[in-house]
Amino acid sequence: MPRYAYVNGRYLPHGQAAVHIEDRGYQFADGVYEVVPVAGGRAVDEIPHLDRLERSLAELRIAMPISRRALELVSRELLRRNDLRDGLIYIQITRGVAPRNHAFPAHARPALVMTTKRMGFAGQSKFKDGVAVITVPDLRWARRDIKTINLLPNCLAKQAAAEAGAYEALQVDDEGNVTEGTSSNAWIVTRDGKLVTRHLSNDILHGVTRRTILAIATEEGVAFEERPFTVEEALGAREAFVTSATSFVTPVVEIDGGRVGGGKPGPLTRRLLAWYRDYVAGLRDSA
Repeated sequence: MPRYAYVNGRYLPHGQAAVHIEDRGYQFADGVYEVVPVAGGRAVDEIPHLDRLERSLAELRIAMPISRRALELVSRELLRRNDLRDGLIYIQITRGVAPRNHAFPAHARPALVMTTKRMGFAGQSKFKDGVAVITVPDLRWARRDIKTINLLPNCLAKQAAAEAGAYEALQVDDEGNVTEGTSSNAWIVTRDGKLVTRHLSNDILHGVTRRTILAIATEEGVAFEERPFTVEEALGAREAFVTSATSFVTPVVEIDGGRVGGGKPGPLTRRLLAWYRDYVAGLRDSA
């Protein structure tokens, strides 16, 4: 069956979907995006994803192009037209089309593009075997909490990971602390069994899956701490993993060639993945 996209009020065959050459997203990366996972035909954590979308837009002073309710209805229609059961909804909003000028245009209308992608989240080997990651200097701007489409530093880091045969690159600040992955939040489990992830600030994206994992940990009585941790601490940790809308809870078993936790996914990581999968499947209450 054909694949459909939504572009500024129209449902179009994916191959025909396009934006204007002077769209500010194309020329300045002047826009934001969201990725909403879909499992069993149901959008997962849709409310916090759309909350974050609205926050990112507000930080860049871009108006919502349609109402939130209309956005939800477009999402449902895209799922229906594309017969999507498992995968993701991609939402991108830019400041719109205007003659090229760095300053904000006075009358540009925000542009909205939405697409879907099929993905199978069950049975992936990364969950069973774990993954390798590398570390790179964090070269991004100072507002990483905004989910902007300006992802060039992330792309460079992800490419370095790909060339090293790794799943992800953990970005490291000037003080030697891990900020996050290129498209994921980073976690460790300390030797005394405490879950650790970096605290929320402008230094990292406020991950929706991160939020859900912390809520699940609270419900399950897992002790956790939100603070920075170094690469050395991660290498010496009992376990490590990364989270995102598409990574779920992915065990990290190697960092820069050094083994973590004996080179196998740890027990807490496996439990968190199982709990999160239950949450995604609707088998436990929303966190």
